[in-house]
Amino acid sequence: MDQDQPGPPAVSRNEFVRSLSTGLKVLESFSAVEPKLTLSDVARRSDVSRATARRMLLTLVHEGYAYTDGRFFELTPKVLGLGQGYWSGRGWHELLQPSLGELSGKLAESCSAALLVDDEVMYVCRVHTRRIMRIDLALGTKLPAFVTSMGRVLLSALDDRTLEDRLQATSRTAFTDRTVTDPVQLRQIITQVRRDGYAVVDEELEEGLRSVAVPARDSTGRIVLSLNTSISAGKESAAESVERTLPHLLRCASAVEDLIRSLGDDVARLTVPQGL
Repeated sequence: MDQDQPGPPAVSRNEFVRSLSTGLKVLESFSAVEPKLTLSDVARRSDVSRATARRMLLTLVHEGYAYTDGRFFELTPKVLGLGQGYWSGRGWHELLQPSLGELSGKLAESCSAALLVDDEVMYVCRVHTRRIMRIDLALGTKLPAFVTSMGRVLLSALDDRTLEDRLQATSRTAFTDRTVTDPVQLRQIITQVRRDGYAVVDEELEEGLRSVAVPARDSTGRIVLSLNTSISAGKESAAESVERTLPHLLRCASAVEDLIRSLGDDVARLTVPQGL
């Protein structure tokens, strides 16, 4: 360690709040893998007595940070507000990377998140596993919305008139011989995406590439961004890809929505990649 690097400040016995330290350990005992724990589980993981764990958990329940059915305890989305000061003013990548990283680990596939910018999607977070695309998708990369799964999810949030105008004004270049460029057919596809709640694009952007995407919404139900995973089209059928990935994508989207809702109006201050 660098000798000039300052360490954490020393805390005297009079300044140390043991109950706060214990409460933090109780909060940290929960995880995405095991979100529901018994009193005994929490006591063991926090290295405290059952009586202490019980007092801490009931306090969290009273304050709205936890819920119990009488046997199991689980945290509520209110705990996300504890990190609001940290996330405020930071970037989408920092907010989304933990959730996308977990999703990518479960699927063993690359996963991304994007916003709609005019008639393009802009990548604001990406967790890469292996290279299956010719395009190098860095943060800030933009692709035509009409030909991407995330783009079709984001376009599905537009009202019919705006969607029609957007499709007519968009330059609809065919990327492969499977690319749908007809605005009438695209409108039908996007309307179906709106009904289904997810989109699949199969070798329209690039041969051998398939992607599945879902929306993430704010507290008003507005689609804020889209999440997807990229798959080699030859390894399984499109139906098998949806069956394998969609449940995980939806769970990830739910976690991201909790994050977005915890930020409230501060979500508008999240930064996006610049200069691209």
